[in-house]
Amino acid sequence: MAGVVTLVFKKLKQPLVLGYIMAGIIISPNLPYTISVADTENIKTWADIGVMFLLFALGLDFSFKKILKMGIAPIIAATTIIFSMMMIGMLVAKGFGWTTMNGLFLAGMLAMSSTTIIYKAFDDLGLRQQKFSSLVMSVLILEDILAIVMMVVLTTIAKGDAVEDSSQMFSSLLSIVFFLILWFVVGLFFIPTLLRKTRSLVNDEVLLVVSLALCCMMAICASMAGFSSAFGSFVMGSILAETIEAKKIEKLIEPVKNLFGAIFFVSVGMLVDIQIVMEQWLVIICIIAAIILGQSIFGTFGFMLSGQTLKTAMRCSFSMGQIGEFAFIIASLGLSLGVIANFLYPVVVTVSVVTTFLTPYMIRGALPAYSVIEGHLSKKWISRINKISDIAPSNQDHSSGYWKPLLMQMGVNTLIYSVLTIAVMALMLTFGIEFIASVVPTGFAAPLTAALTILLEAPFLRAMVMKKNKSEEFKALWTGSRHNRAPLVFTILARGILAVGFIFYTCHALLHYSIALLVCIAIAAISFIIYSRGMKKSSIQLERIFIQNLRSKEIAARVSGKQKPLFAGHLLDRDIHISEVTLPTDSLWAGKTLSELNLGNRFKIHVSSIIRGNQHINIPSGSDMIFPGDTLKVIGTDEQLSALNATMQQEVIPEDEQIEDHEMQLRKFRITDKSVLYGQSLITSQLRDKYSCMLIGMEEDEDNLIRVSPNYNFERGDILWIVGETKDLQHLAENM
Repeated sequence: MAGVVTLVFKKLKQPLVLGYIMAGIIISPNLPYTISVADTENIKTWADIGVMFLLFALGLDFSFKKILKMGIAPIIAATTIIFSMMMIGMLVAKGFGWTTMNGLFLAGMLAMSSTTIIYKAFDDLGLRQQKFSSLVMSVLILEDILAIVMMVVLTTIAKGDAVEDSSQMFSSLLSIVFFLILWFVVGLFFIPTLLRKTRSLVNDEVLLVVSLALCCMMAICASMAGFSSAFGSFVMGSILAETIEAKKIEKLIEPVKNLFGAIFFVSVGMLVDIQIVMEQWLVIICIIAAIILGQSIFGTFGFMLSGQTLKTAMRCSFSMGQIGEFAFIIASLGLSLGVIANFLYPVVVTVSVVTTFLTPYMIRGALPAYSVIEGHLSKKWISRINKISDIAPSNQDHSSGYWKPLLMQMGVNTLIYSVLTIAVMALMLTFGIEFIASVVPTGFAAPLTAALTILLEAPFLRAMVMKKNKSEEFKALWTGSRHNRAPLVFTILARGILAVGFIFYTCHALLHYSIALLVCIAIAAISFIIYSRGMKKSSIQLERIFIQNLRSKEIAARVSGKQKPLFAGHLLDRDIHISEVTLPTDSLWAGKTLSELNLGNRFKIHVSSIIRGNQHINIPSGSDMIFPGDTLKVIGTDEQLSALNATMQQEVIPEDEQIEDHEMQLRKFRITDKSVLYGQSLITSQLRDKYSCMLIGMEEDEDNLIRVSPNYNFERGDILWIVGETKDLQHLAENM
């Protein structure tokens, strides 16, 4: 059913997600006049696997470094939009008298726009090269990661005794942060190393199976830690996203993701009850209006706060006026936990279908809406509104001081090494003590475990205390002013006290000695750790391996030329930016030089690079040719890049509607006195040029063909085997 319906939706140029949902509605048990799926439990199982692989694929497209490089602007926009839409969702639920839990889950559903649908809409409308689309995608990436966090929080709230339990909420958030950092750091330490060591053994099949195995392994770990399997899959995808093999893995798992994703969305449609939809028509209309108006108004305000003009902000916010796959996932979560009403699921799916249909019209309507506002407001007011963007913080750090980067680096290091220390402590106090107690005499297990735990914690504690104490920022602040020295010493003491606290807790948990003795032991241990060259060597070696794995993908991208040029963020005109366009395989431009195409004069753009597989041609000359599949890095405005992309997609070899007529056949011909080839050679007969046919050989006997010399003159009785298209062979036969 999905195959039939999606063909129709593809023909109508509608998102395939809607086709899957429609297929589910058709085969739903709630629709009495069609054939229904009998065993819906099996479908639910496959759908759960589908969610897992969907989020694994989403994680592969996600990068923690990408988030850090975005700066503060997308964070401001995403936070504003999510908070505003959640408040709107809670108000809608309160207006209809729903329970608090229904309101919370509705708020979560309304807060997330659809990455899949927006990406597809931008692609269909030819807007992916425009600057505002990259801003929207940055916000969507942040929304996706926040949606994962929201799922975990909602699960915790649903399992709790009371929604108002703030301590439980806080501990849940801390546990999310803890496991995210732990899994990411440990995973990034081991997994890229594993893939690098086994690179010679890995082909496409092995890489696919290993990647899915890692996905399932992390899903199990997440489930055992009390999180959802989908959350674990996303984390593993984000870890693999930092490896050199990320793009290859993403391509390999795409068919798996498409298959199980289709099953998930079909299962979404199967849960739609048409009768409930008819009964809740007023709720559906109110939610649709809330999404469109909320995203249009608060989304515009959020993007303006992030530093965009009114025009750009409206184009961004109008693009996000829908809900999509995460709304279904959150709704499925609520149903599985039994905390939301049954009517909410079909209502949300119906709202998603309607808003998805409206998405292209919303995107196209942004500029006319801006023109209406511009026509009703004076230039003075437009200028004042645009000045809101001037108060937004810049993505670039213009601070001349060293305190901010130094404290930021110290804070990140302290957080990461604290998580690793806690992980070592938890493992030793849970499993290590039991193992050691089983192999050593009674009374020695606790001291030995304490010593071994401190030894394992030592590299992390040393790095926590000593890291960045000899950095350029630290030295500049120390020598720059005497007033800086006391705060700098305080940063060392604060980290030292934290390290002492970890050792104190380890000893207290295992030995139960007096506080004074514990402090003395802790200080002595810290001193040993700080001044031990062996510990320093271990700490530096561990960090180098981690940094190498963290930067391996980035280094490979620089070597292959796939990373965005550094100058891309320093173009003078705000409307000028760098983008990529890929030459279609059937393009009429293929095989032509840049000077022949005259792209600079036709579209007023600059081609800065040509990427062809592993080959990278920087600053190409007019004599450089382009070929099918080449990726061009182009500099220009939104309008220029859109015109280039549209023309490139149009100037292609048209699809052959009579492809069956070009079938190749092999036929034999006997030379007679009346044959056009009689007395001719291959050269003089012009068999290829005149008849578009090719001589394979001449029959020597029933079993053998001989190769014919180009100068051989054909004689009566020769039997020739010739290959060509049906119509060309027919033309030749008429002259034989």
